[in-house]
Amino acid sequence: MTQSHVSTVADPAAETAGGADPAVRFPADFVWGASTASFQIEGATTADGRGPSIWDTFSATPGKVLNGDTGDPAVDHYRRYAEDVGIMSELGIGAYRFSVAWPRVLPEGGGTVNQAGLDFYERLLDRLLEAGITPWPTLYHWDLPQALEDKGGWPERDTAYRFAEFAEALRDRFGDRVRDWTTLNEPWCAAFLGYADGVHAPGRRDPAAALAAAHHLLLGHGLAAQVLREGGSERRVGLTLNQTTVRPYTTSPADVAVARRADGARNRIFTGPLFQGSYPADIREDLAGISDFSFVRDGDLDLVSAPLDHVGVNYYTPEWVSATAEGIDPERVESGGDGGAFVGCDDVVFVNQGLPRTGIGWEIDATGLYEVLVRLSAECPGVPLYVHENGAAYDDEVGPDDRVHDPERVAYIDAHLRIVHEALKAGVPMRGYFVWSLLDNFEWAWGYSKRFGVVHVDYETQVRRVKDSGRWYADVVGAGGLPR
Repeated sequence: MTQSHVSTVADPAAETAGGADPAVRFPADFVWGASTASFQIEGATTADGRGPSIWDTFSATPGKVLNGDTGDPAVDHYRRYAEDVGIMSELGIGAYRFSVAWPRVLPEGGGTVNQAGLDFYERLLDRLLEAGITPWPTLYHWDLPQALEDKGGWPERDTAYRFAEFAEALRDRFGDRVRDWTTLNEPWCAAFLGYADGVHAPGRRDPAAALAAAHHLLLGHGLAAQVLREGGSERRVGLTLNQTTVRPYTTSPADVAVARRADGARNRIFTGPLFQGSYPADIREDLAGISDFSFVRDGDLDLVSAPLDHVGVNYYTPEWVSATAEGIDPERVESGGDGGAFVGCDDVVFVNQGLPRTGIGWEIDATGLYEVLVRLSAECPGVPLYVHENGAAYDDEVGPDDRVHDPERVAYIDAHLRIVHEALKAGVPMRGYFVWSLLDNFEWAWGYSKRFGVVHVDYETQVRRVKDSGRWYADVVGAGGLPR
């Protein structure tokens, strides 16, 4: 290990003297993990037969990504994966949630498998298993092969069938070594940030296409889950949703009404099909002027609503909404009259609460996570829940002592882990927590300007340094709970 790693720092146990607080201890089998995403960390975007993704195209388009940043070299995980697994091992992390780059495995989206792409993930799996770290692969974290976008992308039904083909290639190669699979990460972002708001790849602004994309993502999930389970009853399959709580700014009927509508466009448009096998009637009515939902075909929702083995939750911040900006301090108004990714909510006003914010501008309110977890446990009773992403971006710098001091991130993660523990005590079947993110990385449209990692990366030298938050998280993992 290099001088930047845990092994050369002062004893981290001193920072959590006394071990875990008995009042905030987690079950012995609770999964402690870290998450990443392929396009954000791998780099090597043209190496070994990898084809272009929509994010390669989007980030190469002037004005789409801050500072003109692209996904190459990212943090060069494609070549430095062994070092990164070593860091996880030092931190005591027991599970690694990563995503597989679809264009690395199927450069055209379907057809001929690129064996060199599969070989990389085999090397990664081997190293993880040797280190005693459980792999949690995600099939789709937004890097759609550009070849499929050229044919229409997720708004086209055929993309869901190509996704099932991708799942089959992974099952055939890794099905004997991977137990826990996740099909999709945050389909809301993929569909609505990418096809309605245009701030994510592929950068389209077509609400009707975004609704079709959302359905075909869910259909792709159902088809892929079916494929992954074939010939392997021990495999567990789920998906990851970035649910949030949508709160009315006041208790007025108008604010309550727009909160219902925004909640439908943000949350229930996915949980309805997944857990009830239907799109809620109020959502279809709200969106009737945009789409007639003719993209839903017989049998689709039976596939989509097949029982899940686990559900992942990504949570960062809640949303407050109002029917009007009248009477609200203009500094509290985030947006109004441009629902953007909240399709069908063009008249909804988004309001902030004046709370402390992370470095990316998101308000910090851990109570929203409790509401999300309790609600999901009621919507899919008995299904194990995992926090698959939770963390905060701050403007981290390496100090004169060669360390990265990030107390705000420690406080953020601590507060949210306490909420997870409260949910456990309330009977929510919480089974694990994955911090976002293991490494600083390419943060989508923000480029390299926002750092979420518990491990700092010098983008010029690729040197890794475990931040104070990483040391703190290692102590939490080691103690099985939060410090006294």
